[in-house]
Amino acid sequence: GDHRDLPSFPTRRSSDLLTVSLVVMFLAASSAPSPLYALYREMWGFSAFSLTVIFSSYAFALLAALLCFGALSDHVGRRSVVIAALALEFVSVLAFWQAESVAWLIAARVLQGVATGMATSALSALLVDLHPVRGPLMNSVAPMVGMAVGALGTSLLVQYLPSPTHLVFDLLLVVIALQCAAAFWLPETVTRRPGAWRSLAPRMHVPQAARAPLLRILPLSTAGWALGGFYLSLGPSLGRLVTGSASPLVGGLLIAALVLPGALAIAVVRQRPPRGVLQFSAAALALGLAITLAGVAWHSPAAFFGGTLVAGLGFGAGFNAAV
Repeated sequence: GDHRDLPSFPTRRSSDLLTVSLVVMFLAASSAPSPLYALYREMWGFSAFSLTVIFSSYAFALLAALLCFGALSDHVGRRSVVIAALALEFVSVLAFWQAESVAWLIAARVLQGVATGMATSALSALLVDLHPVRGPLMNSVAPMVGMAVGALGTSLLVQYLPSPTHLVFDLLLVVIALQCAAAFWLPETVTRRPGAWRSLAPRMHVPQAARAPLLRILPLSTAGWALGGFYLSLGPSLGRLVTGSASPLVGGLLIAALVLPGALAIAVVRQRPPRGVLQFSAAALALGLAITLAGVAWHSPAAFFGGTLVAGLGFGAGFNAAV
């Protein structure tokens, strides 16, 4: 890449903090609605299946955005894609704020999925451009921290402050507006080049040498992210059933119990051989899920949350080792 325009902020540290804060914000915004789903269900009376549709619409939109826009920043620049993603994220949060039905939530989640896919692909590339050695670590830890901040922060706001379905989005709108203004000073690490329109055609290619390892880690990686998706969608509702508490804090704490140990595991195992880490991840996921299911069957909050903590260690370790 061309680093002549780097850094644009007064110091490299300022650029690093802004870039990481953007990753944290996008993932925090993606998990922020999770503690609210139970409130939406009470207000509108939709089913658990409708809730999974709302959440999966985000996941499919995110995947489509990664496939279509993943290479765009190589042609038009990291900064331009990040600013466009911030504008789209702002619109999605406005849709959440205005939401009056399941259709509104699906539309908001689709917009948010596209924005997050665009942003994370460009920001991940930017972090690796800036820090070839530490960039992958920041790309692994920041999403976990962001998901915890979003879920736990929302649940605290809902628990202790008024306007539960609006206040968190008010705050997000302010943060996104400030970050959008600051993003114009992000360092640019690539030189514009032709082919932007062609890059939007979805392409998937795995080099021959990587295919066997990919197939070996695919089941574990799929299981880890399926668990994350379940917790972010139906986890708070399940937490209410197990604990017998209607407190919004239950959902936020449950999601944090999954992703914060994941961030800790990434920091601990990042320099260890991937094969051993993947074996540890598989064992932790299996043991954690067994304890969690026992907690569900026995209506034991201690086992339920304890199992989630163990599974979270496997989730984070597996994510980092797979990368």
